[in-house]
Amino acid sequence: MIHDAYDRAPMRRSPIGGETEGRTAPKHTFSFTCRLPSMLLGYDIGSSAIKAALLDPDTGNTVASARAPSDHEMSMDAPRPGWAEQPPARWWRHMQAATDALRSRPDADLQAVQAIGITYQMHGLVLVDENHEALRPAIIWADSRAVDIGREAFGALGTDWCLRHLLNSPGNFTAAKLAWVQRNEPDVYDRVHKAMLPGDYLALRLTGTVRTTPSGLSEGTLWDVQRQGLAVDLLDYFDLDPGLWPAPVPTFSEQGTVTSTAAATVGVPSGIPVAYRAGDQPNNAFSLNVLGPGELAATAGTSGVIYGVGDTPAYDPQSRVNTFLHVNHEPEARPRYGTLMCVNGTGILNRWLRGTLAGANGLSYQEMNAEAAQAPIGAEGLTVLPFGNGAERTLGNRDLGASVHGLNFNVHDRSHLLRAAQEGIVFALRYGLDIMRDMGLSAETIRAGHGNMFRSPLFATAFATLTDTTVELLRTDGAEGAARGAGVGTGLYAAPSDAFGGLEPVTTVPPNPEQAPAYAEAYARWTDTLAHQLNRPT
Repeated sequence: MIHDAYDRAPMRRSPIGGETEGRTAPKHTFSFTCRLPSMLLGYDIGSSAIKAALLDPDTGNTVASARAPSDHEMSMDAPRPGWAEQPPARWWRHMQAATDALRSRPDADLQAVQAIGITYQMHGLVLVDENHEALRPAIIWADSRAVDIGREAFGALGTDWCLRHLLNSPGNFTAAKLAWVQRNEPDVYDRVHKAMLPGDYLALRLTGTVRTTPSGLSEGTLWDVQRQGLAVDLLDYFDLDPGLWPAPVPTFSEQGTVTSTAAATVGVPSGIPVAYRAGDQPNNAFSLNVLGPGELAATAGTSGVIYGVGDTPAYDPQSRVNTFLHVNHEPEARPRYGTLMCVNGTGILNRWLRGTLAGANGLSYQEMNAEAAQAPIGAEGLTVLPFGNGAERTLGNRDLGASVHGLNFNVHDRSHLLRAAQEGIVFALRYGLDIMRDMGLSAETIRAGHGNMFRSPLFATAFATLTDTTVELLRTDGAEGAARGAGVGTGLYAAPSDAFGGLEPVTTVPPNPEQAPAYAEAYARWTDTLAHQLNRPT
């Protein structure tokens, strides 16, 4: 590489050239620069689609993005009520399709990719044999089959121990899901070589290397924050082999390199590193530059989440919200914990309504949003509880089911139902945020991606007004965040906070004080309805 002596602009550290921050060339020489192009590739392994983004690290701009399937959403398989599964091969197939779609975009040079980042649906369980072949469909985040097993462990090990060491009840998380397999499918368990999270599996397919992260292990109640290692006491209680879990590596690090076979299959250079992996909600917060104590992020995709960062291992005594290691956690120098409240039935409720109510000609989501806005705040007494996608943690891991209340055939039409559904999701998010606020997690501003349900002006304004926060909507997504994370992991960015060039709010949504009384009244009616449903005989 030839350096330009008269270029005094600071140079980033490059994984190719090895330049250091702020270095300049010596004086009194004349030359010019010939620099190879570079790109960062991010994948978001969701439960409804696989998304891919190609990022220019110099500008911070996304060069191209794609998703697969492009025209529909991946299904969740439910062999029994309360179960939710997806075959890992389905993710791998759609990951290849998303990459193929990227290749067709203008300026998308996949051979310029220098590093790959992966974000993935949290809390899933993938089991592989010695040949790295999946032994059964993945048990994913929306699956409720292990609730009783986690509850049993919570009681046996003790509330105090679990919350101090795991920050959570074992609940319905990954460790309890493996215990379910051991108890109910012993022939499968006996053949398990490694157990892993969905992102670990996709990284394995790319690199041939089995790895995970402390942040990932913590999301499965597999990390002991007191001992800073694998939660062996919980595994001993479940009689699970600790050797089934991959060795952890830092979230931002070179975690394996793409094999020649995977490179030929996917169409990226062989030998480049997978340099970042994180669960979707910690990654969503990272994507929005939510890294420090007192900062909050939100998302409203298939599920809805509010995620707050703190510097102490806070927890809810009832484990209705959950605390994990954040992506930039450094236990001694800079501890960072992410507390997450989740509503399972968010975008999936909106999708169900679209498929059920749209009619033969179909309705777009934009048309649904416009029609919902025709009904008044509170939908004239119509109330929706959006809990129809498995056990809800904010409800103590109860699977309450979705329900509609106060329906009057002489008053309500489709617009009321569409509005009540969007408001019901906002109310459920506010319900969980109140728990987080009791733990000391609050902020005047919440950042969210300008996508999914936040594209609805009704939804965004209702959320801002009812939570009394200003919502900053940024044009970013999980795949772009994963690409930025890969830049940190491979050293292209010196620190996570340096990775956000080009990221600016698209719009800001303040609370609407004129609407606040009406929303407060509707929320009070919603909480009364929820209390009645929770207290009804089972």
